[in-house]
Amino acid sequence: MATTLLALFLCLSTLATARPGPHCKAFPGDSNWPSREAWNGLQGTLQGRLLSPAPPGAVCHGDKPTYDPAQCPNVQRLWTSFEFHAQNPLSVLWNMWTGFDCLPDPKAPCTGRGYPAYVVNASETAHVKLAVDFARKHKVRLVVKNTGYDFLGRSTAPGALSIWTLHIKSIQVHPNGQFKLGGSGRTVRGNAVTVGAGTLAIDIYRALDRHGLTFIGPMGPTVGIAGFLSSGGHSNLSGKYGLGADNVLEMELVTPKGEVVVVNEDVHRDLFWALRGGGGSTFGVVTRITMRTYPTPKLVGFHWVAGIAAQDGQASDLAPHLMSKMPDAIDAGLLGWTAVIDNVPNPVSVPGQDMSGQNVSGIYGVNAVMDTNDPAEAHRVLKPIVDAVKASRWNGRARLWLTTTPYPSYIAYVNGVYSPRPGGYGWYEVSRIMDRKAFSGDTERLARALHAVRSNNRGNMFAMTLAGKGVQDVKLPNSVNPGWRAAYALGMTSLTFKPFDPKAETDARQFLDSAWQPMRDLTPELGSNIDEFLDSVWQPMRDLTPELGSNIDEGFPYEKNWRQAFWGNNYARLLLIKRRVDPDDVLWCSPCVGNERWRQSQDGHLCRIR
Repeated sequence: MATTLLALFLCLSTLATARPGPHCKAFPGDSNWPSREAWNGLQGTLQGRLLSPAPPGAVCHGDKPTYDPAQCPNVQRLWTSFEFHAQNPLSVLWNMWTGFDCLPDPKAPCTGRGYPAYVVNASETAHVKLAVDFARKHKVRLVVKNTGYDFLGRSTAPGALSIWTLHIKSIQVHPNGQFKLGGSGRTVRGNAVTVGAGTLAIDIYRALDRHGLTFIGPMGPTVGIAGFLSSGGHSNLSGKYGLGADNVLEMELVTPKGEVVVVNEDVHRDLFWALRGGGGSTFGVVTRITMRTYPTPKLVGFHWVAGIAAQDGQASDLAPHLMSKMPDAIDAGLLGWTAVIDNVPNPVSVPGQDMSGQNVSGIYGVNAVMDTNDPAEAHRVLKPIVDAVKASRWNGRARLWLTTTPYPSYIAYVNGVYSPRPGGYGWYEVSRIMDRKAFSGDTERLARALHAVRSNNRGNMFAMTLAGKGVQDVKLPNSVNPGWRAAYALGMTSLTFKPFDPKAETDARQFLDSAWQPMRDLTPELGSNIDEFLDSVWQPMRDLTPELGSNIDEGFPYEKNWRQAFWGNNYARLLLIKRRVDPDDVLWCSPCVGNERWRQSQDGHLCRIR
């Protein structure tokens, strides 16, 4: 993929002479691109909210109008900050989705053509409608960005018109135990909150906490709510209350036809079903959401390691043995996430229980148990792990390290344990939904899958303990991957890489040539690019749960059989809804429902192929 993105950048540098195909979206420099008068007209109706910003990294490039040698060091310093990219109308969190264009490096190329051409800085539904209508009329490619926190690159596109929803912010708490649905007027029992699509999770947590409430939101407090819910929305509270999408009561959106509609279980039911799990930037632009809320729980948070000295002859056997016990711990109430660690310094320090400086291998967890402040509850939910550590096969060499912290509310827990995710580089992530059988059905097969992910320190397999009974027991209809209804966890691994770095590709090729020959045999078409490397690494994990699939928000952009992996049997119905609400493909992204009729070429054009 790195090679392909470089080709895209090189092609973008020659766009001034590019000629559009007969069935392509309008593109800057092409004859079908809207006139200056048309753009000025849109600017007038938007009352100045149409932006044509320079890429933020352009301040470091001497040939650009925004060159500012005093600002360049600041941009370079902030480039790895999530907040920096979220607050910029153009920038996204991972560089590969802009073709590595205009990095804050004077030696790197900077054309600006890897970014959208214009941005609508929307703060209300009317702004979104104007943008959608303009894109449909002039056949301009349309994308939607909130914070740019998107592993799949759906929130940006070269030469597009972008709707920036970050400033569609509002919070209305409904703490009186009922909410009246739009259209039907039917009253739904229970507390709720209505928010603008650009509202960040942390702001919702804060507003609700003042009422003693919380919601099924992301662990990342700066994640935008609309994108989180569009693909299901797994949360640390999902084990009790289900996915975020399971708790949506109503949405307002602008459809690709330009209609402003309210959808819920009583009106526009098909569209409501599709929006709760069918993926973002596909069925319309969501502007307002109403969700159920719950009493904020008190929690005991805990960090723990179940490990063994890394040089121990059985070190590689411990992690799969412990992982096989995870479903029992999740059933007992374990929340949070766990990671397989291999030959690392112990991340949990307990006085008097060190390993004399030795590295450890095993499982590391950042977890919690709800509705208690009793530290003994941490030991209770971890009992299956503790018993496994004490098993005779380890002869006392495996140990558990545990530290606990009580939290009075969920927002206190989020603030206490959240670590910001850095950005500003290349990043691919791949995921797999894991049921009980994946953990404990064939421990040797699990061991092989974990070994494939961890070998040569190319990545870690994270088992997100975000499912369990609360997700499994949900009966209401929505379009989230059906695999979630059997899920105990979401397994993930990721790989980072530098831009324009031939060594990264060479290292991947050398690694594949040696340690990964068995994986190559599984996919004979495999090359040496970084996306293909990660694809082969993950094949054993796919084999563990062939019928369950993946989660699109942590999905691999090049996931095999992605329609089945992300949506399972729901895809056929989602496609029918997409064709009905967006017959002209005003919204298009990849990998997204209904993208079969178009393809983006290496020069950035989006053209009809069917």
